[in-house]
Amino acid sequence: MKEIISPFHLAIPVHNLNACRTFYRDVLECEEGRSSEYWVDFNFFGHQLVIHYKSKEDSKELHTNAVDGKDVPVPHFGVVLAWDIFHTFADKLKSKNIEFVIEPYIRFEGLVGEQATMFFYDPSGNALEFKAFKDIGQLFAK
Repeated sequence: MKEIISPFHLAIPVHNLNACRTFYRDVLECEEGRSSEYWVDFNFFGHQLVIHYKSKEDSKELHTNAVDGKDVPVPHFGVVLAWDIFHTFADKLKSKNIEFVIEPYIRFEGLVGEQATMFFYDPSGNALEFKAFKDIGQLFAK
């Protein structure tokens, strides 16, 4: 029996609603849904992402955790893509001059959980990770 994956709903703060609206709509090519002057809904790879205006905090300390020798931003969110789609998407982002925190690369190469991954920030400093597993059956492998 095939498992049905329910769409998640995620609401994130942004201090520049217009810049983030442009980023998610035009750079990541997410379809825009409902909106007001304070928030915008997006179809984020089949999930509901809502950007909500929140004034910029004066000091926001960045935090990272080491994973595979890289400083991974925490918190972060993203989507697990199919292997081929990940690489096409990474090329598209490079052509749009995305500044990567962690450039697209293969993590845990040759090991359980081998995956392609990349990290970058939206215009309000929210960290995003997109990844793809060589074998999607290893998504939750130990």
